[in-house]
Amino acid sequence: MTSNTLAPELVVGLVSVSDRASGGVYEDKGLPALQEWLSSALTTPFRIETRLIPDERAQIEATLVELVDVARCHLVLTTGGTGPARRDVTPEATLAIGTKEMPGFGEQMRQISLAFVPTAILSRQTAVIRETPDHAALVMNLPGQPKAIKETLEGLKDAGGKQLVGGIFAAVPYCVDLIGGPYMETNPAVCKAFRPKSAIKPA
Repeated sequence: MTSNTLAPELVVGLVSVSDRASGGVYEDKGLPALQEWLSSALTTPFRIETRLIPDERAQIEATLVELVDVARCHLVLTTGGTGPARRDVTPEATLAIGTKEMPGFGEQMRQISLAFVPTAILSRQTAVIRETPDHAALVMNLPGQPKAIKETLEGLKDAGGKQLVGGIFAAVPYCVDLIGGPYMETNPAVCKAFRPKSAIKPA
């Protein structure tokens, strides 16, 4: 007897945090960069929810809560607002809405960025799990620049395409598995998802 139950739709929230972009001073580049990368990396069908908001902690918190609790995102990626400037409050807002901190993501992002710039130690990216009684999502802070977004998600490769430093996204599908989200598959040419053998579903 076969089940007619459809797998839940993967929903990804993308949040660009920028006073000037949200105010129309210049064009936001964070959301397009995230959408382009996800389209190349994910082979699982997904739907995107996008938000462009200013560096206001209360608004960032409300947006993250809405994306997880109302829009039912399984993964939320933010870009911008993670430096040491006074207006950079994305990590504080992220930690405030989380139920579990996932510091390894931020640690690896800084490790990757340090291969390019010494100022990577000034970044404060982090990640959390937000849980409700019937839903959970992984929320991650990413850098603000499109080039840095790509580097931290897929890692560093040599000229021949060999992986030198692992990107953070390799661990995301299994993390989403563990919190009850849809099974995510990736294009290994962009980012090879890692799972223990026992967690890999047959093709």
